[in-house]
Amino acid sequence: MADADILKYGLAETSAGQTSGQALWKAGLTVEAVLKKIEPGVLVECTPSNIQTGEPGLGHIQAALENGWHVVTANKGPLVVAFRMLQNLARENRLSLGYSGATAAALPTLDVGLYSLAGAEILAIEGILNGTSNFILTRMGEGATFEEALKDAQARGIAEHNPALDVEGWDTAAKLLLIANSVLGLDLSLDDIKIKGITEISPGRIEGAKREGRALKLIGKIRRTEGRWRAEVSPSAIEAGHPLFHVDGTNKGITFLTDTMGSVTVTGGKSDPRGAAAALLKDIIHTFVSLP
Repeated sequence: MADADILKYGLAETSAGQTSGQALWKAGLTVEAVLKKIEPGVLVECTPSNIQTGEPGLGHIQAALENGWHVVTANKGPLVVAFRMLQNLARENRLSLGYSGATAAALPTLDVGLYSLAGAEILAIEGILNGTSNFILTRMGEGATFEEALKDAQARGIAEHNPALDVEGWDTAAKLLLIANSVLGLDLSLDDIKIKGITEISPGRIEGAKREGRALKLIGKIRRTEGRWRAEVSPSAIEAGHPLFHVDGTNKGITFLTDTMGSVTVTGGKSDPRGAAAALLKDIIHTFVSLP
């Protein structure tokens, strides 16, 4: 629910007799309180993502599911912190919890993994899941330093003022966690993922990979090894034959290795607010299509 919607609700709750000089805001009004008082529909939760606590989105989503609201979110934090609890809460209350916008936004990772590959066993997943880090590595491949590429990304609105989550690999890890837990039925936490970002990548390493016919990409991957799933995020020099080799700029990509359908790859989904909005709209549409 947007702040504007809460404001409208707060104004509606105030006394009609108030004068223009009086405060119109209802003291103590919260999203959780609004969700309890109005007829349930679909909550679209897009507050800033906090992968340590999940708040404030975690409280919003939990309150929505407890009060009969379907939820669509692009917020990774609540799902990283409490994935299984929120899934169970939605299931118990026969509600939809859509979050494809939190798993690489415009790139249809969950659609492919959950529906297109439902008849196959997924053996491994690899993905370029963060457009900011991919843009920086692409610019470095064109001759820029890390600092120059980061400033370029920030000037274009691609990178945040504080880009730590992107360049240190945490955003990729969070998306990999959600994809793996959804598609593979796991219960991973960030502590289960080995994470290394791109902050220590030098132009020399980029150039060395190019001389070998390789491309350096920040890859999130999970594979079953010796009977257990192992997940990691790290810069990897991939060969020209790799399906993610030509994923450049802010584009993203994901490859599923399966037992019967071979290797299935989807690329594109460049970082863009409109793409994220389209992913949210897709989840809203699917919510109502799936209703009885």
